[in-house]
Amino acid sequence: MQLDFTNIFNSSCDELKVDYSLSLEDFEYGTYKPLKDGVTVKGRAYSKADVAHLELIVSFDFYGMCDRCANEFKRAYSFDINKIVVPHLENELDDDGYVITENNILDIDDLVYQEIQLFLPHKMLCNDDCKGLCTKCGANLNREECNCKKDVDPRMAALLELLD
Repeated sequence: MQLDFTNIFNSSCDELKVDYSLSLEDFEYGTYKPLKDGVTVKGRAYSKADVAHLELIVSFDFYGMCDRCANEFKRAYSFDINKIVVPHLENELDDDGYVITENNILDIDDLVYQEIQLFLPHKMLCNDDCKGLCTKCGANLNREECNCKKDVDPRMAALLELLD
């Protein structure tokens, strides 16, 4: 979706509503494509004190594989995007909180795509206290306990013999 900020920059329009679904089937996270149901984008663009603002709420379901136990899971995510929109910047080095339009047009799809990449964590877990897999037998420690003997640090082996 492309949003025209011309009327907001000229103060001839108070607010533009944003409410649409974005299909990001081509979005890749690691080796798979986790955004099967698309992304919902809601919000508004408005002018306040002659400054153009963009406020968006992005929500989506993430279908992934746990990095510890390799189970598939589905998790709902939602985050806010709050940016100041400008037609150009004098100092290109200071563009952290700003979004620059091209001919007063902002491609919201591109912005949402970039923000999702920044929002997602580097390590995906099915839940925060996932125990993972046993390194010896491969048992899923979330579902079952394994009877594998723990490796002993060779430096401590002599002390363990005293306990036996």
